[in-house]
Amino acid sequence: MTGPRVHALDRWSAPAAVDAVFDGLSDHSRYLRFHAPMPRLTQAFRDRLTDLDGHSHVAVAAEVVGQPVGIARLVATGRGRAEMAVAVVDHWQRRGVGRLLLTELAQLAGTLCYTELHGDVLPENTAMVRLVRGAMPGARAVHQDGVVRYTFPVVWAFGAPTHEDLLAAVSPVAR
Repeated sequence: MTGPRVHALDRWSAPAAVDAVFDGLSDHSRYLRFHAPMPRLTQAFRDRLTDLDGHSHVAVAAEVVGQPVGIARLVATGRGRAEMAVAVVDHWQRRGVGRLLLTELAQLAGTLCYTELHGDVLPENTAMVRLVRGAMPGARAVHQDGVVRYTFPVVWAFGAPTHEDLLAAVSPVAR
């Protein structure tokens, strides 16, 4: 079997990919991704997930033999900042798809001139916590409001953080 291939989504290709990935998630995986029970994807929410503009809302999909197995997205939240989110169908979890998508997302964020990515993970989502730690070394984690909030300087995606980078990230003056 061939490995996943990642490509950018647009408004025309996103609906089929969103539907396929959502359908490939168990109820538990949907809860971990959306932080709430999500037995079905409402039309309004689907429209929000597929309304891609190429800059302030972008998404990439991982496919295996033409079948979507994961999606990662960036949504602008402020000047130079974007929220990231990832979903991988149950059958392909823990097989490197999430890491591939996060790596591609960080590269895309740099291309689009984002300087910082952030995202919320439920503490019980131990697989995602491990994924973020492994794929985004140096990401800052803060437990707040029942989630783990990660912040990641995009420049770190292009090389290992220096000692000075790490000190700046934890310094109260740097924020």
